[in-house]
Amino acid sequence: MYVIGTAGHVDHGKSTLVYALTGMDPDRLQEEKARGMTIDLGFAWLTLPSGKEISIVDVPGHERFIKNMLAGVGGIDLAMLVIAADEGVMPQTREHLAILDLLGITHGLVVLTKHDLVDDEWLELIQADVEEALQGTTLEGAPMLSVSATTKDGLPELLTLLDRLLLDTPLRRDTGRPRLPIDRVFTITGFGTVVTGTLIDGALTAGQEVEVLPRGVRTRIRGLQSHRTKAETLGPGTRVAANLAGVSTDEVLRGDTVTTAGWLRPSDAIDVRLRLLAGAPSALKHNATCTFHSLTTEAVARVRLLDTQELKPGDTAWAQLRLSAPAAVVPGDAFILRSSVGTVGGGTVVDPHAKRHKRFHEGTLARLATLREGTPDQQLLETLGKLQPIDLAALFKASNLAEADARAALDLLVVDGRVTALGTKVLGPASQLVTTPTWDRLAATALEALQAFHRQFPLRTGMPKEDLRSRLRLPNRPAADAMDSLVQRGLIQERAAAVAAPDFQAAFSPEQTKQTEHLLAQLSRQPFTSLAELNTQPEVIAALVDQGRLLRMAEDICFPPDTFTAMAARVREHLTEHGKITVAEVRDMFDTSRKYAIAFMEYLDQQRVTRRVGDERVLR
Repeated sequence: MYVIGTAGHVDHGKSTLVYALTGMDPDRLQEEKARGMTIDLGFAWLTLPSGKEISIVDVPGHERFIKNMLAGVGGIDLAMLVIAADEGVMPQTREHLAILDLLGITHGLVVLTKHDLVDDEWLELIQADVEEALQGTTLEGAPMLSVSATTKDGLPELLTLLDRLLLDTPLRRDTGRPRLPIDRVFTITGFGTVVTGTLIDGALTAGQEVEVLPRGVRTRIRGLQSHRTKAETLGPGTRVAANLAGVSTDEVLRGDTVTTAGWLRPSDAIDVRLRLLAGAPSALKHNATCTFHSLTTEAVARVRLLDTQELKPGDTAWAQLRLSAPAAVVPGDAFILRSSVGTVGGGTVVDPHAKRHKRFHEGTLARLATLREGTPDQQLLETLGKLQPIDLAALFKASNLAEADARAALDLLVVDGRVTALGTKVLGPASQLVTTPTWDRLAATALEALQAFHRQFPLRTGMPKEDLRSRLRLPNRPAADAMDSLVQRGLIQERAAAVAAPDFQAAFSPEQTKQTEHLLAQLSRQPFTSLAELNTQPEVIAALVDQGRLLRMAEDICFPPDTFTAMAARVREHLTEHGKITVAEVRDMFDTSRKYAIAFMEYLDQQRVTRRVGDERVLR
């Protein structure tokens, strides 16, 4: 499906031509019919001789309604610049042509209407005037055809020409992330709120859960229509009417965007490549205020020039637009800037979620150039560098590349070693990704933290995992994946609930070795001895527990493993014979105090050997 948009000066016959081609009057408002001029957007459709069905967006030509024109022209595939043969190129002809040029619309034609009102000599002069006006624009060299909507002369040839031009007009891309910029909102009795627009970047389906941005209104598509025909699914490049469930017309406005939830974030600061029209009346100064238009969105914008003090007519620059209200735009979206004197410039969105930059900063300017002009892998790497860590699915959405292009670019980045996947070598939608320099910094941070810990606690098996995760300063999921990667690559050792540097082994000093030998010998002879009585450094005891050479029953009670095993065997034997045992019986069994008996039995409970029932223990 293709969308053709009219453009041209007021009263040059755009709506009359659409009516002659389609049999539909695009002027739907009573005021439009009374005044004989288009005020708001009009819509119609027709089937070309080849069988192609096309939509037509008819835009107003009067200068007072340029913003309405901009709401409709952003989603078109082919422009039909309409010029009355009896008047020729007029002010709004030039402004509409400039807008088409700034939006980068390269497919189009010129239709000279009312040729029944002029002779051939005059028509030739008008054609020459039009060719001159087209020079240097994206429509330079566009085919030109003269018609008369009144006599129908030239209309069959126009339909044939449209068919031919659409053969060379690419279909709208499908990134799998649908956007429906709303250009009209109304109510149908019995159905509720209906919004219309030209669908881009993906398909919508009846019954689908969607979000209206920038308002964040969640809703569901009750039904879809295109050209008054019900549809279950509609793809990009289609004129769509969507019936939204549970939403009033007060909650949805022209300029909003219907999309799937969770990927598109509105922003009030965007980085752009900006071109000032050669015919602009004056240079654009830093911090100038203009009106921003992109698709159906409109907002006041303050223009921060990033690489020049002022932008002269015909020049381009990097700029940051600070918007009066958040806009739901993506990289590559075209925009127009207007001032009190009319259209002054436009360009493309490069970064829709811009941070405040220092002006004339070379690194920032180089990054923006890569985002705009780089290869898909370079663009993806720049996007990742800003958002990391980020999962694969979110990265693809943020890059605004087609999924196949993004996948191929990511594969190249991983093979080249420029991107590292955390936690797994198999890339999936949830894979956490970072640039390789970031990975290298994470690994260095982890090793430095572990070495500092080992210096401070040389007898401990390792650093608690949670402590190291916090040192990485990452969200929970990426931090856990980063730890897994560090272990998988042999950069750290995993030791139960702790981690250590790859070559670390706890080592006792000669004095600590003596303490260790004395402690173990004493506990082997008399296990029911308080650790406080043995004059042993707490770090030595903690190290022996970490190494498994002691089992800690309580803060000041430890048993050697063989002693514990023997004691546990006696308790198990008693339970097998008698079915139950009390703390008092354990105390008497080992000729110890209640303190040690309680600590021993609670440890057996923790090890799931026994289970407490009232004041007694039974086997599990």
